[in-house]
Amino acid sequence: MIKKLYDKCVTWAGYKYAKQILAIEAFIESSFFPIPPDVMIIPMVISKKNEFIRIALIATIFSVLGALFGYYIGYSLNEVAIKIFEFYGYEYSENFKEKFTTGGGFFAWLGILITAGFTPLPFKLLTISSGIIHFNLISFIFICIITRAVSYTHLTLPPILLV
Repeated sequence: MIKKLYDKCVTWAGYKYAKQILAIEAFIESSFFPIPPDVMIIPMVISKKNEFIRIALIATIFSVLGALFGYYIGYSLNEVAIKIFEFYGYEYSENFKEKFTTGGGFFAWLGILITAGFTPLPFKLLTISSGIIHFNLISFIFICIITRAVSYTHLTLPPILLV
């Protein structure tokens, strides 16, 4: 199933409406979808070199909006959040929230969220978890904007330089 989704995303990168599909894919990936937008971004940038900034901007904006939706899932839809965790093979623990909301938990979560924004860690699980622990929303938005913007801008530049 994942392989078929991956192949479909790569195919979508060549479509006339690739930017709109990228926006949707970046949004849902930050909240529940398993395939990162990277699989669309790289072929899009290679074929449309002069649009790399627009492509990175679309991915960033919609990834942050999707992250806010993931936050909402964790904050308000606990049963849905647990199902998403189970789908990805992670166990939800009732004391999870307590661990990150007491003592130095804020700073520990801040470090985890920053790391997830820059790496291929499952960002969606961190966005949902941020909602579960009621992480500071302003800090959450700021971290998502910075990490996703740097990640997608960095991703769009190498194909431009190589081609």
